[in-house]
Amino acid sequence: MTWKPWLGAVPDAAGTHFRVWAPKVDALAANVLGGPTVPLRRDAEGYFTGRADGVRSGARYFYRFPDGRERPDPASLLQPQGVHGPSEIVDLAEIAPRSARARVPLEKLVFCEIHLGTYTVEGTADAAARYMPELAEALYTAVEVMPVAAFAGPRNWGYDGVAPFAAQVDYGGPAALARLVDAAHAVGLSAFLDVVYNHLGPEGAYLGEYGPYFTSRHKTPWGDALDFSLPPVRRYFVENALRWVSRAAGGFDGLRLDAIHGIYDDSPRHILQEIAEVVHAEGALVIAESDLNDVKLVERYHLDGSWADDLHHAIHVALTGESQGYYADFQDPMPKMVAAIERGWFYEGQHKPSFGRKHGTPAAHLRARHFVVCAQNHDQIGNRARGERLTELTDVGGVRAAAAVVALQPALPLYFQGEEWAAREPFQYFVSHTDPALVEAVRKGRQEEFKGFAWSDVPDPFGEETFRRSRIDRSRKDEEALRWHRALLRLRRDHPVLQNDSRQGVRASAQGKTLLMRRGPLLVVAAFDPKPSEAKLPEGRWRPLLDSGGSELRGDRLRFQGRGAVVLEHG
Repeated sequence: MTWKPWLGAVPDAAGTHFRVWAPKVDALAANVLGGPTVPLRRDAEGYFTGRADGVRSGARYFYRFPDGRERPDPASLLQPQGVHGPSEIVDLAEIAPRSARARVPLEKLVFCEIHLGTYTVEGTADAAARYMPELAEALYTAVEVMPVAAFAGPRNWGYDGVAPFAAQVDYGGPAALARLVDAAHAVGLSAFLDVVYNHLGPEGAYLGEYGPYFTSRHKTPWGDALDFSLPPVRRYFVENALRWVSRAAGGFDGLRLDAIHGIYDDSPRHILQEIAEVVHAEGALVIAESDLNDVKLVERYHLDGSWADDLHHAIHVALTGESQGYYADFQDPMPKMVAAIERGWFYEGQHKPSFGRKHGTPAAHLRARHFVVCAQNHDQIGNRARGERLTELTDVGGVRAAAAVVALQPALPLYFQGEEWAAREPFQYFVSHTDPALVEAVRKGRQEEFKGFAWSDVPDPFGEETFRRSRIDRSRKDEEALRWHRALLRLRRDHPVLQNDSRQGVRASAQGKTLLMRRGPLLVVAAFDPKPSEAKLPEGRWRPLLDSGGSELRGDRLRFQGRGAVVLEHG
């Protein structure tokens, strides 16, 4: 059955139907600008519905409260004048992607995470669409778009969205986003969208004026948690997931759920399971960002996968030696890197110092396709004070070593925009709130956030230059880095032994600061020591397949001049 929009303003040939959940008020009207004001009828559950004949796609409207307040639609599909302005009626069926799903199997996903505002000079979905062939040529199989839900002002990472159904107008709105999905599909890429179901942003969030969407029973870093014990709240977010993955609407092949450790639900069937069920019914996938290290996300809630950050943290500490904040949990990084490769993550029940308690569950029995790993992503770059990439924190050999480990370990690799050519531009934290008090609060909060990391010189998150510095520059591509990246992903794609993603098919060990990762006849040797080092290879004859440079094979000894990686094959 084809999904059809249920909430918000839904146009047809003769007019538009409105539906909004607003149990906090006794009366509500849809005020069409330059048109009728339509009183809405309230049902027993607190839903208001009504119809405006002759009102079609393109018309703008507010919901008018009994006290005269006018607010945008919580299920608005477009906020053409910003989050405080009127909503615009959009015919989703008219603008939906026309392409079939890419059908990239879960185990074949290789993600490139992009931020629409900084991925191109124009900062739009249409501009990003022109570079989908570039991603395919870099041997990615999926593009993952950071959140597009409407936020205050023109600049934001996307996690301050307040209109979850709307595509940010500065990115081109919902029609441009649909064209981006079509462009991805045209070159064989799956298209994933990052969605935020754990909070709303601090400016323009009017949900609380309509109904009790939030509860003080649970707290998140952003305040009261969303109340998923209420059926209308659940329905709102289930409908949102469908709005993005349905072929008749957003057409995305999968969702990335932001920080699900900030989603609380005491219901018999968890909201994550409900979302997974409806998304799967549409033929799409669901992957969670989570710091829980908990297999229940896959085994109980039936999500397709989870981000697994332990490998990133171990790689980062091995390359930089940093020990601030959560990196303190990954001192002596090489054994932790080995465990993350062999078992999915390092923390599977041990005491985690930064949490002050035991953390994680065993996961080695799950196939690696259920884990997403990286050496860099928007969080791990952007949540540094100055947003430096590894290209600024280590040398070329270190970047190559990290790339080899991520590409050839068995979990799903994820890269951040431009990582394939060793982009040097930072990804710094930026916002464009219009409330001066909020802007100042964000500035102070950003300074406080890094006290535990001993980082200073925090860029102004409100400064437009902070945003501009974060835009990737294709004129600075490192072609050698791109060749290394493509060679690694080509090997991952084509070598028969790398098609087995069972954890039993990978064995890892460390010799000092050098990682040895074996998958059948293939051996990845990655040196993380900036000084000359030597690794003793397993017994047998080994021939190099790929070499990042600066190594020498003599018998069973592989010598490195510094950091770097070599891929060898037995026989």
